[in-house]
Amino acid sequence: MSAGGEFRHIVRIAGLDVDGTLKVVHGLALIRGVGLNLARIILRTAGIDPNMRVGYLTDQNVKKIEEVLADPLKHGIPSWVLNRQRDPQTGDDLHLIGADWEFAVKSDIDFMKKIKCWRGLRHAWGLKVRGQRTRTTGRKGRTIGVARKPK
Repeated sequence: MSAGGEFRHIVRIAGLDVDGTLKVVHGLALIRGVGLNLARIILRTAGIDPNMRVGYLTDQNVKKIEEVLADPLKHGIPSWVLNRQRDPQTGDDLHLIGADWEFAVKSDIDFMKKIKCWRGLRHAWGLKVRGQRTRTTGRKGRTIGVARKPK
């Protein structure tokens, strides 16, 4: 099962320390912005066995994974898998990971709040945004409780 030589307990992939005992597909899914579906596609594109353990990855394998993550469209990954299609600033299909992804989501929410669209207002009010019911669920703050009946 060991494709590489030495077993490493911690492997750095795309700026994240990944536990070497995990399977590669699950180790990649720990990266913010990469799910199981994209992880499987990346490993198929890079020619790496998804059931191999992260600790047995060679430096060349890690480099190949990071290259595919950096520019998935160039490696033949379809645009519908990417997490930022038709980016509002550039119009390109992008895939963001880690802090870049978190910053993009936060800036999108701030933009919606600034232009005062309905989704932005719901975010600003701290309410549910995607049409869920709010009559009984999603309540925050202290509960008042029920007052006792006076005797």
